[in-house]
Amino acid sequence: MNYNYKKDINTNIFRGYDIRGIVPTEIDEDSAYTIGLGFGSHIKRMGKTNCVIGHDNRLSSESLTNALKAGILSTGIDIIDLGLCTTPMYYYACIKLKVYSGVMVTASHNPKDDNGFKFAFDEAGNCKGQEIQDFLAEIQEGNFEQGEGHESSYDIREDYLELYRSNLHFGPRRVKVVIDPGNGTTSIIAEELYKMFPIDVITINGESDGHFPNHHPDPCIEANLEQLKAKVLEVGADVGLGFDGDGDRLGVVSNTAKFIPTDKYMVIIVRDIINKVAKKEFLYDVKCSKTLSDEIELLGGKGLCYRTGNSYTKAKVREEDLPFGGELSGHVYFRDRWPGFDSGLYAGLRLLEILSHTDKTCDALLSGIHEYYSTEEIKFQAADDVKFGIVDKVLEYAKNQNYKYIDIDGVRVEFEDGWALVRASNTGPNITARFEATTKERLQVLQDEFVGKIHEFNA
Repeated sequence: MNYNYKKDINTNIFRGYDIRGIVPTEIDEDSAYTIGLGFGSHIKRMGKTNCVIGHDNRLSSESLTNALKAGILSTGIDIIDLGLCTTPMYYYACIKLKVYSGVMVTASHNPKDDNGFKFAFDEAGNCKGQEIQDFLAEIQEGNFEQGEGHESSYDIREDYLELYRSNLHFGPRRVKVVIDPGNGTTSIIAEELYKMFPIDVITINGESDGHFPNHHPDPCIEANLEQLKAKVLEVGADVGLGFDGDGDRLGVVSNTAKFIPTDKYMVIIVRDIINKVAKKEFLYDVKCSKTLSDEIELLGGKGLCYRTGNSYTKAKVREEDLPFGGELSGHVYFRDRWPGFDSGLYAGLRLLEILSHTDKTCDALLSGIHEYYSTEEIKFQAADDVKFGIVDKVLEYAKNQNYKYIDIDGVRVEFEDGWALVRASNTGPNITARFEATTKERLQVLQDEFVGKIHEFNA
């Protein structure tokens, strides 16, 4: 098939953590081919000779992957093609093969009509921020390498299953779990993987289907877990686990069908590992509840609050040599006995492993935490070319009010009895906000104040 270099490639798809947009209006096969030309040329100039390619189960992923590969091959770079796989399988293939240049074709948890590219040039991991903008500029220059690359295939499945087998150590209690792949890419391996361990597994929405016919593939939004909650109660399961479209994020439902946000899941993990690791420092992002930082401090550990974004948080956990970290969106990174990449399936099994060594329920594992009142993440539509300006105005407002604030990622305004976070989304044309306080009344006051400012500055 013939593809064309797209000099006028849509610049808005080059976002903070990856390349992502709607197919075919924002991303089409010529876009993928052009990105392939740029990627192959860039890594060739770095002295690389090959790369790893994988794709998720979205309806457009195979055709975009073919176009991407055509572009890369034409620069003289060899391709190791994994075919259909989860993003964590792709990450592990790069580690196993010692080939750290690669592209994963996926739009993660975005709607079914979206697609995109997570890409890495070297061991530093997924490109982010200015690296992505520099890559865009390189593509726009159109100065591409030429050559004739060769393609081979590699099946990472057995290596990936063995990584789990050798890593997890279950106790005497046989836990019952409901898993919900949400018809995403974890459907190709989740049930087989979980049934390797001494647990009782019930699967819902386990057929691979890029239409995502049952619910949106984002397990960190509680509304997407209604089927999971119902099944947990129906079968009397100890826990319910949901996975996103490409398998790198986890959502959790307790034994009483209560949604457990990622920051509270992290409390369970920190409680379990803090006395098993030498370095007692843990990363969390600006969206996380004070519940988590309170607990880390109470346990004698140290918290590191950092900016949101999988590419950023994962790199920071590695750079700081931390045993564990994560962010509210469902990405968590174990480095105590795991290679450090985010996998929803692994994160779920770590919770099951903890349950297998105790008689406590999932709810009971969270007993004694300091509870706050908080909102879910709230999204406000704002065009990509204005959203950062709106956040700048909110920051200016906070300064004028002499509020205490953190501006590592948007602006998080800190009060004695709560906080307000306003930031520009790096994955879509949105402003996102979250609020937390010690009382419902104070929560409403904070929300009214800052939502009012968002609307005022977005008028």
